[in-house]
Amino acid sequence: MADSQLSAAPRAPHVPPPPMANPGYGKRSASGQQPRTAHDFAHLPPREAAVAAYVDRLPDGADISVKTLAKVLPYGQCALRTTLNNLQRTGHLRRGSEHVIGSGSARWVTRTFFSRTPRDDAWWAAFTRGDVPPEQQRPTRSRAFVLLAALGRTTPALSLSAADCAGLEPYVTEWLARGATEAQLLHALTGGLPVPVHHAAALVRSRLISKMPPERAAPPTLPAVLRVLECTKCGAPGRAKALPGGMCGPCRGEQVPVPASSRGIPVYGVRDRMAEVRAAMVPRTWTTRA
Repeated sequence: MADSQLSAAPRAPHVPPPPMANPGYGKRSASGQQPRTAHDFAHLPPREAAVAAYVDRLPDGADISVKTLAKVLPYGQCALRTTLNNLQRTGHLRRGSEHVIGSGSARWVTRTFFSRTPRDDAWWAAFTRGDVPPEQQRPTRSRAFVLLAALGRTTPALSLSAADCAGLEPYVTEWLARGATEAQLLHALTGGLPVPVHHAAALVRSRLISKMPPERAAPPTLPAVLRVLECTKCGAPGRAKALPGGMCGPCRGEQVPVPASSRGIPVYGVRDRMAEVRAAMVPRTWTTRA
């Protein structure tokens, strides 16, 4: 459960989509956004993250006014107005007016542009001019960073800023390298918290250091041994090359030639050979001159 809580993006309750706005109005998706992931809004507080995730999945042209959102989300109009303002400050949303080109009138319509990828003021300024700068690929957040960013969703007292997450990221990376699970990490950071928590980043750093699990023990070194394989059928020893499939040649039905040096002496030559051996064994008689 802890793993899924850490890795899952905040989602609004399952509710029907709001009605579509009048033609030319409503939500407009900003261009050049990154692909949708489960961690797009992990850096936001829970309410802002839930509303952002909900708006992100709505089609273009959906009515995302405060009054309409209040009818389908479990938040009041004041809370939603504050939330949308916060999304604007964090770079996910911009409100503006746009002229409907080719409509034959000077009418301007109000639109709300939304980007799941947070943008800075310079980007939004270029966007309104129709001069969007080339998209630069954002670095993928590490597993350690995502865990830290999501910590505040499960334990609000430990909410961390982006700078805090970046500074603490190496410690969490080391925890994971030493074999710790996300559930173990969460338990170490959130168990027995003081009330109140005065400095979340300092507390998290202290616990990451003091409760760091031991390094993984190196696997034992096996003693050097000489191994000889055996035929699985007859038990004859042999090299692996001579035992394809674990069986020797004879057991596979192959005829193994006998080397000439191992064939022995022909039967008809045995007597002559034995005579030579006996003659060689007779001690010689040495004569001495007077």
